[in-house]
Amino acid sequence: MLPSMNSSTATKSTLLAGVLAALGATACCFGPLLLVSIGLGGAWVSSLRALEAYQPLFVLLTLGFVGFAFYRLYIQPRRCAPGDACAVPAVLKRQRIIFWLVLALIAAMFAFPLYAPLFD
Repeated sequence: MLPSMNSSTATKSTLLAGVLAALGATACCFGPLLLVSIGLGGAWVSSLRALEAYQPLFVLLTLGFVGFAFYRLYIQPRRCAPGDACAVPAVLKRQRIIFWLVLALIAAMFAFPLYAPLFD
């Protein structure tokens, strides 16, 4: 973590990195369906299948980033000056809610192969 980066920014960055890694992990399966459903299509969408070989790497990255965000939100003691935003309990509560919403989104993307046949 950079010395000038506060706890709130580090947690947001970690969650964003986790979502991006999850998108990479599901790009071979969930990505084409998402692109077609928003109106983007073409033969190039099928080329996303080539990313399937990198899926285990993206899954590991996702789990690492989400695990680090969990550590920052629940385990690591908060080091905040009395006037900082991270010292406000409402900020921590909002960060934890966003964390669980993002985790639910990631879980839905990872479970996509289980419910993908329903879209046939």
